[in-house]
Amino acid sequence: MLYRYCCKLNKKLKSFTLTRKRIVHYTSFDQRKRSNAAVLIGGYAVSIMTSLPVCVIQSLTSGSNASYLPFRDASFGSCTYNLTVLECLQGIRKALQHGFFDFETFDVDEYEHYERVENGDLNWIVPGKFLAFSGPHPKTKVENGYPLHAPEAYFPYFRKHNVTAVVRLNKKIYDAKRFSDAGFSHYDLFFLDGSTPSDIITRRFLHICESTDGAVAVHCKAGLGRTGTLIGCYLMKHYRFTAGEAIAWIRICRPGSVIGPQQNFLEEKQASLWLQGDGQRSQKNRTEERAGPHLISSMDQLSLSPAHNTGSDRPQEVMRQTRPQTLTLGV
Repeated sequence: MLYRYCCKLNKKLKSFTLTRKRIVHYTSFDQRKRSNAAVLIGGYAVSIMTSLPVCVIQSLTSGSNASYLPFRDASFGSCTYNLTVLECLQGIRKALQHGFFDFETFDVDEYEHYERVENGDLNWIVPGKFLAFSGPHPKTKVENGYPLHAPEAYFPYFRKHNVTAVVRLNKKIYDAKRFSDAGFSHYDLFFLDGSTPSDIITRRFLHICESTDGAVAVHCKAGLGRTGTLIGCYLMKHYRFTAGEAIAWIRICRPGSVIGPQQNFLEEKQASLWLQGDGQRSQKNRTEERAGPHLISSMDQLSLSPAHNTGSDRPQEVMRQTRPQTLTLGV
């Protein structure tokens, strides 16, 4: 919806017939619709006009505009975590900064096609790295009007988009060998539906994703709660998303993700995951710095072979040769 809104607004702003017209963005007094409208116009300002989220919020709350109702998760029961409009805008900005989304290359028709249940129920959270999807079933069939897909149904799409590993977070419904025999690495990291992962599972998931070349397809039963939670951990560790920014971006990509206590879990893990990520990046930088002087030292030892003495009293000159001059690398 955000992409289509931005495209529609851009088209109107560039329309010659609307040059002298004022475009008004408005909504009803419904608090939930006001918050949705704020994210849409704010998302346009952040992504197209490159405005800072804080400045956008100041504009949206100026004058007679009251504060905006925060968003909640898709679970039933009382709300235990509030996601603000500001966090949504900050999540959009951070995703754009890291190249998760590009208005020039995004294919909205493909996105809307594959997010439908009958076409796979899958969404990219980080293009080229994380694909969230609904859990496969033993057979492709329609059960009670609900389409179910076997592992083989995903093979062509996975191969086309360089998905090399599959992580299953729910109980075993299909045989993992169906993926592994087809050339995909497959991992099982089960934890209960609606719950939060243990530290061991979190570390294992991060290690799998960090050591996998290619994209990782992650699923639980619906590909929402458990799936979004662990992908959120990766975003916090490697891209320094806050918990709120991670939840916001994942829900923009795949609505309904991260529910109940999983929201608070991400908030509690934010500091430690930031620390782990900072340490890993610092170690990588030190390794690169140590490699740098060695390379320069080796380059300093490069020398040209001396030219042959021609017997002339003139200063020696580098004579033209039919073969290239030799570079001698000191070792």
